[in-house]
Formats: sequence, C-alpha cells, structure tokens
Amino acid sequence: MKGLLQRIKQCQLCQADLPHPVRPVVRASSESRILIIGQAPGRKVHETGIPWNDPSGDQLRAWLGVDKEQFYDERLFALMPMGFCYPGKGKSGDLPPRKECAPKWHQQLIKKMPNIKLTLLIGQYAQNHYLKENQKKLTENVKNFKKYLPEFFPLPHPSPRNRYWQSQNPWFKELVLPELEKLTQKVLNNSEYVI
Repeated sequence: MKGLLQRIKQCQLCQADLPHPVRPVVRASSESRILIIGQAPGRKVHETGIPWNDPSGDQLRAWLGVDKEQFYDERLFALMPMGFCYPGKGKSGDLPPRKECAPKWHQQLIKKMPNIKLTLLIGQYAQNHYLKENQKKLTENVKNFKKYLPEFFPLPHPSPRNRYWQSQNPWFKELVLPELEKLTQKVLNNSEYVI
C-alpha cells in the first residue's frame, strides 16, 4: 500500500490539462474499514493536501457522527476521490473531476483494502462510475440507498451549495442520515449490521 500511495502522489497523468501543479490527495490503509469516494479536491484541499478539509468535510463528519480524529484515522477511513487533483474553477463552481484517475488507480487501491465493509459514494460522479448497471438520478439513488447496501451507500455531496437539495428532500435528514450514522458506528465498532 505504501508504494502504491507513493506512486499516486507522484502521478503526472493530467498535469498538462490542469491550470496548476498536480497535487494528488488520497488517504488509505490496508486496515481501512470505510471507503469514502468523493468527487475531487477543492481549492482549499489542494492548498493543504488534507482531504475534506473544508465546510463540506465538516458536514460529512456530522452526517457520519464522527470527529476529525476518527475521520483522519486511516485504519478507519480511506478517502479516495474520483479525481485526485483539484480540477480548477468553472463557471458555476469547481470543474468536474478528471476522468483519468479512477480507471488508473481505484481498483489498485481497492485491492489493497481487504477490510472495507462500507463504501460511501458521494455525488453523481462516484455513483455514475460505481452504480453503472443501476444508474439513476442522484436523488433516486440516495432515496433507494438500501438497494445498494451492504456494498455501497450513495449520498449527495455535503457541500453548503446543496442546502437547497436538502430542503427539497426532507426525507434525507429524517430517514437516510440516521441509517448512515448507525451503519458507520457499527462498522467502526466491528459490529455486524443487518440491512
């Protein structure tokens, strides 16, 4: 795992297509129990090199019911985006994740994480990639999260920009988040869970 993470950190695959130097952001361990697959680092994460080190990360940790110490413990959480580098700014927010990263690196990393019990698919890019045969709209994926368990748990992005989506879908807070926190705690405590 250490050698693979080093190779990822040195990756230059899309340097020519980025408006800034590459800085792949990923955290993982062969002991990790929960894999979080997000979109791509934002500007602040790019600058610090710390995944989910922004308001979206604060919201995600609240959804999971974990603190920063737990969240950044690689024996508990692996943090792997669809695109490992900050893609730059677009007209209405950050550009989509680069398409080179997931095919190049994801399966190599996943093979080295035999203890993963739950994979969170955050946002449409992760869901489109991993739920290919069941590809639906994000809202439908999230509403029907039990259909994808125990392997995957689809979620919206926890960005402050998604407050409107949450206000339009009150069932997410009432029905999905309690289940997410319960499953997270069971996995972290090495308890068996029943869907």
